[in-house]
Amino acid sequence: MLFIFGEEMKNSVGRFIAGRVSTILDNSISPSTLRFYSSHSPPSSSSKLFVAGLSWSVDEKSLKDAFSSFGNVSEVRIMYDKETGRSRGFGFVHFSNENEAMSAKDAMDGKALLGRPLRISFALEKVRGVPVIVPRLPHT
Repeated sequence: MLFIFGEEMKNSVGRFIAGRVSTILDNSISPSTLRFYSSHSPPSSSSKLFVAGLSWSVDEKSLKDAFSSFGNVSEVRIMYDKETGRSRGFGFVHFSNENEAMSAKDAMDGKALLGRPLRISFALEKVRGVPVIVPRLPHT
């Protein structure tokens, strides 16, 4: 069994992904140009949670009520479809500090809210002006 930690793991995974993407796109991609994100631990100073799996009947008030027992919820946002006005099934919950966000994530991830299990991770900052391409790798 092989265990790889830290920078070595990042480089190893980067080489693998770059190789797969290069093969698919028939292009050369350097592992050093790839960025890695993990939702298991918060990015530096993150108190914003991404909440997926929301029922269409969840509104901002019910989402805030569900998370307010973990600390001061400063903002709640549910994303809605522009054409239909229906919830897209995900949103964001902002806490006043990182510890509150961490305890809410740990406690609520996988728990049901209005009949649907929530999937919670730390939100990543929005990248502006740069297209984000996530290639789909064929099953091998």
